[in-house]
Amino acid sequence: MTVSTHEFQGEEQAARGKVQSSGPLSRFGRKVLCIDFRGVIIPVGALLMLELFVRMEWVSPYVLPPPSDLYSTFLYLAEGPLWTNIAASSLRVLIGFVTGSILAIIVGSIVGLWYSAERYLEPSFQALRAAPSLAWVPLLMIWFGIGEMSKVVLIAKSAFFPVYLSLFSGIRNVDRKLVEVGEMYRQPLPVLVWRILIPASLPHLFTGLRYGLSLAWLSVVAAELLAASEGIGYMLSDGRELSRPDLVLIAIICLAILGKISDSVFKLVEDRCLSWRDTYSTSTGGRYA
Repeated sequence: MTVSTHEFQGEEQAARGKVQSSGPLSRFGRKVLCIDFRGVIIPVGALLMLELFVRMEWVSPYVLPPPSDLYSTFLYLAEGPLWTNIAASSLRVLIGFVTGSILAIIVGSIVGLWYSAERYLEPSFQALRAAPSLAWVPLLMIWFGIGEMSKVVLIAKSAFFPVYLSLFSGIRNVDRKLVEVGEMYRQPLPVLVWRILIPASLPHLFTGLRYGLSLAWLSVVAAELLAASEGIGYMLSDGRELSRPDLVLIAIICLAILGKISDSVFKLVEDRCLSWRDTYSTSTGGRYA
């Protein structure tokens, strides 16, 4: 049985199309458009049960307001200070997280590459990391006052250590054979860092960035609870002083949604940047999918 030239070329073009459609960019686009609604089953079910329990008077509305009251409070806040508070907290988190992450990448690279820098800097960093972030709040308020600088510095400090430790661990866990191959070809240190150390340590770095982002949201709430005139932490403090559990729950829900959105964006960027990995988590499924 013979196959004509046109049929062979057609099959070859179809195979190329399949390969191109399954490339990293195409997978990234499908992942952005794909929404898995299984993750909302538990929250929606919990809200329905809470509404039922409050209506049946099993739970006091003062302790846990029903979702219908929370929706009314949200509509009222949406016409007023809600978006201002969300924007204020998001801007603080963005500035503090970016500042802390950049400093952590610089310092982590230096400590990870040079053992002499590790001997001088690592003990001090470990001691500073052991001090809780809230312990720094009084000192930062003395240094910078109750303005924006103290809040940004606290957020940057919280985001610094997860990124620093993850990058330091990633550099130190790079396969020694990869570095030896680069040295065998007499590659200079900048080329080794750019072509070997950074790609090999990216999984650790992204893990630290995602964890640092979650700590940044935690720190902005702590800073705004103590001294702020706007922000989600200010909403929490205002709800406590007014004995308004609905305000407190709305603020908590906003924090959960903002944290989830920011983490999901980082996860998409991570999958795009690390699409070259051939691991179980990036495989096409499996018997446990």
